[in-house]
Amino acid sequence: MRALKRVLAVSALTVPLVIGCAGLASATEGLDAAWGQGFFTANQHGAGVGANESSVSSDGVSHANFWIWSDDEGVTGSFTGSGATWNNG
Repeated sequence: MRALKRVLAVSALTVPLVIGCAGLASATEGLDAAWGQGFFTANQHGAGVGANESSVSSDGVSHANFWIWSDDEGVTGSFTGSGATWNNG
């Protein structure tokens, strides 16, 4: 039973990776791919927003994530971004 649970766990983690890599490998030149996920909340304790975004295009690749939170203490946040571009000339 333990071995079955391990196989299911590994499969659940591996399948999205394989599908994603296959999608990138089969991308036709000139097509773009993008992914984004975000959230927003506002309540009696404060307000916040955050997002993760990635994109792949003929010009390059990029990824960014950020969050911002505001309450009675002030405003707090963080941003991380990376990317690479290339010359198609």
